[in-house]
Amino acid sequence: MKHWTLDDIAWEQFDRSKLRPELLSLVKAACMVEHNGEDYARYLCEVFHDDPEFQQAARDWAQEEVQHGQALRKWAEIADPDFRFDQSFSDFTTGYKLPAGISTSVRGSRPGELVARCVVESGTSTYYTAISEYTDEPVLKQICAHIAADEFRHYKLFYDHLRRYLKQEKMSIWARLRVALGRVTESEDDELAYAFYAAHTSGDTYDRKRYAKRYLSAVSRIYRRPHIERLAAMVLKAAGLKPNGRLGRASGWLAWQVMRLRAA
Repeated sequence: MKHWTLDDIAWEQFDRSKLRPELLSLVKAACMVEHNGEDYARYLCEVFHDDPEFQQAARDWAQEEVQHGQALRKWAEIADPDFRFDQSFSDFTTGYKLPAGISTSVRGSRPGELVARCVVESGTSTYYTAISEYTDEPVLKQICAHIAADEFRHYKLFYDHLRRYLKQEKMSIWARLRVALGRVTESEDDELAYAFYAAHTSGDTYDRKRYAKRYLSAVSRIYRRPHIERLAAMVLKAAGLKPNGRLGRASGWLAWQVMRLRAA
């Protein structure tokens, strides 16, 4: 099936009267993280240096991630003509860097790396679904619906490779769960906080705690309980646990309470 392009977006339908400032702030940060997809692919290709099949999959994935960034950037520039993406992106990539020149995953193993990637795709797929359902602005709704569908497919991509690697390298459920939970807690790491800073800085000094708080304050408003429950289920599946049943319900409930606490 042909993948969507920027030409498929109905840009002429942009409605400024339905613009929400909190979403504009989130999109400015998101477009930089997505636009950095090639650097993520470079890191993954170093980790999977002897696996040409996965390397090609990572490069194809990165192209779609960069396209996400391009679409979000164009929308942000329409919404805010004063947004200077090039300068903000330069600040972001200068201040936040992925590991380079390595041959092993920072997660300790290749299955661990793939678990972490599944967690990231769990987060992005539900994140863009939440934005698409939260916004009334028709162009942003269309963009985020496309991106969310891509991210769900990316989750399956990394999950399929995870299953392939688990046949070669054993990894206990507890080890997978530890990696998954560790990656979840990194939602407050420097990447998102620094992207938010780079998108909104006016010359002030970067304070990770301050900008992480500002980012979480904005993002917590857009989620609804079904989004968080689906996110929890996808994370459990990546960890090797059944997403349905008591554990799934309890995890979804707990994750939703944490999100409500952040929003408060």
